[in-house]
Amino acid sequence: MTRLNGKTAVITGGATGIGLAAARRFIEEGAFVFIYGRRQQALDAAMAELGPNARAVKGSVSHEADLDRLYAAVKAERGTLDIVFANAGTGSPLPLGQITAEHIDETFDTNVKGTIFTVQKALPLMSDGGSIILTGSSAGTTGAPAFSAYSASKAAVRNLARTWAEDLKGTGIRVNVLSPGATATELAKEALGEEGQKAYGAMTPLQRMADPAEIASVAAFLGSDDSSFMTASEVAVDGGLAQL
Repeated sequence: MTRLNGKTAVITGGATGIGLAAARRFIEEGAFVFIYGRRQQALDAAMAELGPNARAVKGSVSHEADLDRLYAAVKAERGTLDIVFANAGTGSPLPLGQITAEHIDETFDTNVKGTIFTVQKALPLMSDGGSIILTGSSAGTTGAPAFSAYSASKAAVRNLARTWAEDLKGTGIRVNVLSPGATATELAKEALGEEGQKAYGAMTPLQRMADPAEIASVAAFLGSDDSSFMTASEVAVDGGLAQL
């Protein structure tokens, strides 16, 4: 697998879950990967696994100065950037009637503002053939009980791709959305337990949750030239959850 041979990628939220699975897959396919996340311990553990074709930068997507450090590191070592996987996200349940301003700010600062500045600050390093991948969610299409802020933020991410495809006309840079459904990340498995995982899996026609590697394989496709005529698209990797 060499679809990403010689390419440089940034993956936010890259130390765990879907981000880490994508880093593994990108490196397997020949990319050099910068993973970006808030927890140094998780970054260190990821780096021990990923090996010499990865670098880790600590920071938050909601802090512009942190993102500036990330892209300065990319420029210093690699010069240019081919793939941005804006994957960092957050979400917690609060039903209508209990939603707070702090809850909205936390969700939108990461999922919307963080996505915007992750991409905007990457553009000076990108050129024709570049690929931007935004992590959406099945919840952005279907909604989810008690997840008003999260679902709305992911609907916003979907529209960012549509708008940016227009803004990027003539640059040769593509932007697409990868929208997972319930995925059996370490965090999800711990939070849901065995019965919760079964319940979420039963909601899909495939009767199971996704493995993070399955999401990563689609991210690799979107980052590669195999998807060269795709932009402004949403690829649902949700076991059919939002399609029926």
